[in-house]
Amino acid sequence: MAKGVPHFFKDGKAHGSDGMNPYHKMKDGTLHSGATHTKTSKLLVHYPELSKTAQKKAKSTYDKFLAKKKKKKNGSKKIST
Repeated sequence: MAKGVPHFFKDGKAHGSDGMNPYHKMKDGTLHSGATHTKTSKLLVHYPELSKTAQKKAKSTYDKFLAKKKKKKNGSKKIST
């Protein structure tokens, strides 16, 4: 699973306003909410792993992430004159 991308709960709700709240990786490779594991930690997934219904709920957050990523990529290009 990639770092620097938003994370979501299975229902499509973002983990934080931008999906970037602290998380931790379990030994089995799954991601869970919170910097360390507690009994309230919940499973997190990436946008493509969500059901179609959950993707509809998560779409606005994911689109904002993509726009920010695109802006950052385009902003780093040098324009020669």
